[in-house]
Amino acid sequence: QIHLPFPSHSLQGPFTNPPSMLILSNLLLTYFLARNLQKPTLWAAPSSVIAPGNDVTIWCEGTKESRIYFLYKEGSSAPWDSQTTKDPEKHHAGQYRCYSYKSTGWTEHSDPLELVVTGVHHGKPTLSAFPSPVVTSGGNVTLQCVSSKGYNGFILTGEDLKFSRSQMAQLLHTGQSQALFPVISMAASNSGPFRCYGYYTNTSHVWSEASDSLEKICFSGVPETISQPQNMSEPQDHTVENLIRMGIAGLIFLVLGILLFEACHSQRRSLNAS
Repeated sequence: QIHLPFPSHSLQGPFTNPPSMLILSNLLLTYFLARNLQKPTLWAAPSSVIAPGNDVTIWCEGTKESRIYFLYKEGSSAPWDSQTTKDPEKHHAGQYRCYSYKSTGWTEHSDPLELVVTGVHHGKPTLSAFPSPVVTSGGNVTLQCVSSKGYNGFILTGEDLKFSRSQMAQLLHTGQSQALFPVISMAASNSGPFRCYGYYTNTSHVWSEASDSLEKICFSGVPETISQPQNMSEPQDHTVENLIRMGIAGLIFLVLGILLFEACHSQRRSLNAS
């Protein structure tokens, strides 16, 4: 379901008489006021990437003074009115903007919203990691997305689409297309599981089916995990060493005390003899 909850209004014509200076001045005033008005915010819920069979709502939010909202899709000649469809289709994909009208004039358009529909191109790509999904600490890993279709590009996404990268495809002599996503850092590896999609440049908002998920990349060889049992025995080793040192120090003090006692006793004997 796609719900676009915005009323659509337009100016009616035709205007047979040439515009007066008053109309021109009002238009200029509206233009300059619009540059100073806060532009609305446009977003899609629950996500701007729509899987088949899922619902999405496009929201345009302005200030409380906003009276009218317009939603425009790139390539459309008229505003989109409120409507409902059973499934998102490829013609719903694209770039959207919205405007709002206040008593002081029209606002600037919102930042663009890129609405993507997945699963349009059948045949999911294959995602793999090489040399291996398990990488030693400090090493690098490359993710490879391959498809039997001749896609122009691939998209790599992470968990909840919080992580995404785009890469142009390479055509192989086998007729397949592939994209390599090199140097996945340890921080990025925590964004898994990963999936990839294929797309054509002339319909970049329409993606293929998602690849099977590739779970989080594991970084092994961290010294702390290997030496943990040894670290647990270190306090005992230090305790034994400290006891030995204290025993040696006590023995030295005892010997020094005996020598000092003998020296004092010898000195008293010599004084008594004299």
